Amino acid sequence: MNDAPLFDWLETAARFSLPGPGVSRFFLTEEHRQLIVYLRSLMVECGLRTHLDDAGNLVGRKISNGSDNVLYIGSHQDTVPNGGRFDGMLGILLALSAVYELRDINLPFNVEVVAFGDEEGTRFNSTLLGSKALSGIFDESALSARDEQGMSIAEALHDFGLNPEKIPSIARDQKNALGYIEAHIEQGPVLENQNLPVGVVSSITGIERHAVSIKGQAGHAGTVPMHLRKDALVAASFYVQWVDTYCKETEDMTGVVGKIEIRPNSVNVIPESANITIELRSPYKDVRLRARKALSMLTSRLVDAGFAVNSELIYGQEGLICDDVLVQKLEAAIQKENIPPVKIYSGAGHDALAMAALCPVAMLFVRCKDGLSHHHEESVDINDAIAAKRVLKRFIRDFI
Repeated sequence: MNDAPLFDWLETAARFSLPGPGVSRFFLTEEHRQLIVYLRSLMVECGLRTHLDDAGNLVGRKISNGSDNVLYIGSHQDTVPNGGRFDGMLGILLALSAVYELRDINLPFNVEVVAFGDEEGTRFNSTLLGSKALSGIFDESALSARDEQGMSIAEALHDFGLNPEKIPSIARDQKNALGYIEAHIEQGPVLENQNLPVGVVSSITGIERHAVSIKGQAGHAGTVPMHLRKDALVAASFYVQWVDTYCKETEDMTGVVGKIEIRPNSVNVIPESANITIELRSPYKDVRLRARKALSMLTSRLVDAGFAVNSELIYGQEGLICDDVLVQKLEAAIQKENIPPVKIYSGAGHDALAMAALCPVAMLFVRCKDGLSHHHEESVDINDAIAAKRVLKRFIRDFI
């Protein structure tokens, strides 16, 4: 095997998708099932012992003689709608490629390459389900989450031939877990701007999401005077402007109003209600808490202006500072490949967030064209992918 199959593997994996631009592959669907068959064949080709666990994770294990310790490497199989073929999948296949080239070396520890079933949460809004199961922090209440067709995660797991009641048994033993490494496309422009193929992640963002519902008063768009209106969409626009301004003015902070729905959504009717989502991201909890307080103050002002407003925190995921020792080992591997090491903050969430409950974690970012991700045109240069594979290979070989 040489470097070429990596992109052949990516091209083949991308075929397991719903029709349309890019890759649309969601948790516990037929496309997911087909991909598992393909990935399992690659793992066997790489000399790994495989199994599919009851959370939908496919695991390939390189066995070490005389050790129970495990180094975990992985990423996710699922995508966003019309996503790219590199997000998640590149990390899995880089790990397989690196482990293949180490197949004749008896390492003093086991290596598990994990293809996590559900990181994006597209189908059930069940973010990090697979990695939470592996790290022992899975919340069984998540099994009741339902997709748009009304099927629960528990039902979908059963239909997939899995047993959700056995998910707690998936959790790995902390005393044997050496660490977790995840390679991923950067999903941003830093490496491209610095003309570097790879970089080390220093921290991963925390995320919180708020659902805000605003009730105003519908009325005829031509007969209600402007100063007497309670336009719910105008009220929602204050949140849009606040998120944009606050996050631009706050260091280590990003945010977005990602969804907005108005009623009655008619061309000549003043909007009576608006429902929006607000997402705030920062690796630092105190930064997010200050933003949450400012958001609450804005809500209070709109209530004082006569709107009925309900704001609810619907999702929270703490940020993560990556392990210093693993970061240093990745930097050393990068330097040995004659690449200047650079540290990058990840503004996106990853399975590493959940795996940190099990063991130390670190991440390797790979340059992507124009920083584009979650898009069918996302792209990675083959030479950058090869550089990342060599860094991973050296990292594993020199780990202990």
